[in-house]
Amino acid sequence: MPGLLLIAHAPLASALKAVAEHTYPNCAPQLSVLDVPPNQCADDVEAAARALMAAAGHEDWLVLSDVPGATPHNGALRLLDAAGHVVLVSGLNAPMLWRSLCYAQMPVDELAARAAEGGHRGIEIFTHPDLSPRTS
Repeated sequence: MPGLLLIAHAPLASALKAVAEHTYPNCAPQLSVLDVPPNQCADDVEAAARALMAAAGHEDWLVLSDVPGATPHNGALRLLDAAGHVVLVSGLNAPMLWRSLCYAQMPVDELAARAAEGGHRGIEIFTHPDLSPRTS
């Protein structure tokens, strides 16, 4: 079972872990979090993430980051390896995290696809019917 690492702007990673533990109380052993403070650089994010991953001891990892192109994501990109033991999905939201926990037993590549699908499906736009465009 792959490890799951959340890397996000502080305090989002910890907050999402609390949401995950509320919904899936037994998820703690596979879920690691890294809250990135405003002054941290990508090198520091990478080093802190590698230390968390080494301590947890999983061979494969699904890393979820909050904003593509931001420091947490840029540090996470440095974790990717040629063997495919680390897969990164960006745009972290609660449905993505919940989907990752539901399918945690899957191989990391399949788990990443499920996570992305959950994230996409968790985004919908609703408007009041009176505000909908009208056709003549």
